[in-house]
Amino acid sequence: MTVSRLGFNTRVSFPSGAAARGLREGIELFRAAEALGYQSGWAYQRHFDNYLSSPIPFFAAAGQHTERITLGSAVIPARYQEPILLAEAACTADLLVGGRLQLAFSSGTDVWDAVFGAVGTDARTEGQHRLARFLSAVAGEPLHTVTERRGVGGPPVGTQLRVTPPSPGLRERIWYGSGSTASAVTAARQGLRLITGTILHDVPPGVSFSAHQATLIAAYREAWGAAHGTPPPPVAVAASVLPGPTAELRETYAAYDRQRRAQGPAASRPPGALEPAPEPALPPGMVMSPVHHGEPDAVTAAVLADPGLRAADELVLFLPPAFGLAENVRLLEDLAATVAPALGWSPG
Repeated sequence: MTVSRLGFNTRVSFPSGAAARGLREGIELFRAAEALGYQSGWAYQRHFDNYLSSPIPFFAAAGQHTERITLGSAVIPARYQEPILLAEAACTADLLVGGRLQLAFSSGTDVWDAVFGAVGTDARTEGQHRLARFLSAVAGEPLHTVTERRGVGGPPVGTQLRVTPPSPGLRERIWYGSGSTASAVTAARQGLRLITGTILHDVPPGVSFSAHQATLIAAYREAWGAAHGTPPPPVAVAASVLPGPTAELRETYAAYDRQRRAQGPAASRPPGALEPAPEPALPPGMVMSPVHHGEPDAVTAAVLADPGLRAADELVLFLPPAFGLAENVRLLEDLAATVAPALGWSPG
């Protein structure tokens, strides 16, 4: 196993009433990770709660305080995006940060239709439609040809409208956050890079998360080769890898694991975050990733034995959302100093 890149994924959490501080600490986390040699930093988008809701302006700001680390979204649900406005914002931000933007998408769900508006198709179909429109826009393709003069100062008839300012190369840095083999294959055919997260869908009965993740990655790489005739790009995997050099840290990480097993995706929330509605167990076919925690040597052995992580080119540390800046930086330091070198990683 060789991990060529090391990254982290944060929700940029903040206690109620402290959003400005949380955003500033989010930028400081990117700075600290870059100083440690991390090659990538990723931020999650989450609406209407104590987390980052608008990653593009955050990345534009973080890029002014860093020089090398890439700035990625993992993930933006395409269902609720206006694709052309998002393409304009993304291209602008990418130019401001020197071509370091890495945007990962998902199709999204219909959970916020009451706010953003319902559509006549299902969420996945709508998400894919909007994603395709966004991809065309950031690739610099014509969006519309003017057929009549409208208003004072409008473009002349025959003008082909494209997103400005353009950011060449951004289209090649668009990812898909896949949770199923089918979506991974679709992403490969679309020419999107692949990042997988901590929840997988359509997992066959009796198959472990890690085994299915390895199958998903293999299917992506095979589909990429068949569609494009070239080697696939590096694959990133987000995972909970929590080495604890001290007994106190090991207990903290074990408590997080227990909470996650009991509460599922709702585990680890900053003070004041929304209380999740009571939910039954995860539906059939949906499986959460394991948390690798304990002594650093034991965590290293567990990662090396994990077939899903062995298949990755880039390991992205999923930071517990309730952790503060000091706790996150300590975790980044310990991962970089203990587990990561044993995986073949060297600082960027």
